[in-house]
Amino acid sequence: MYYTDRGIEELENRRGEEEVTLEWVAARLREFVDDNPEFEVPIERLATWLARLDDEDDDE
Repeated sequence: MYYTDRGIEELENRRGEEEVTLEWVAARLREFVDDNPEFEVPIERLATWLARLDDEDDDE
């Protein structure tokens, strides 16, 4: 298990039953980057990856 999996598991355990919009997630990511600017690049990469997930299916 990667160290980061602990945070993912905590998120899933604490909030896994909730339904949220991508607008809500985007706002939380912006807040996180505002508070932790050193994570701007990884958060941008994650957001871009999430935004383009369906693009990979179009290539097949």
